[in-house]
Amino acid sequence: METNHTDKNLLAQGLKLMLITLALMFLGPILLYIAFSNPEKPLYYPLLIAGIASCVCAIYFAFKGINKIMDSMFNKK
Repeated sequence: METNHTDKNLLAQGLKLMLITLALMFLGPILLYIAFSNPEKPLYYPLLIAGIASCVCAIYFAFKGINKIMDSMFNKK
């Protein structure tokens, strides 16, 4: 008889990744809004690049976090 237990360390890692995702999900659109509201300023391109990179990283960390959480619950080794 098999008993399935959640790997708490792996779950904590997944939740940390989801917290990073949450921060990046707010940071990315804020940076993009600031960049698009001031296209004539000299910081337009750096803010635009940072905003797009934050949005892409948010998507990446979301997939990694969900994957770690699922691995912790279903004992994928």
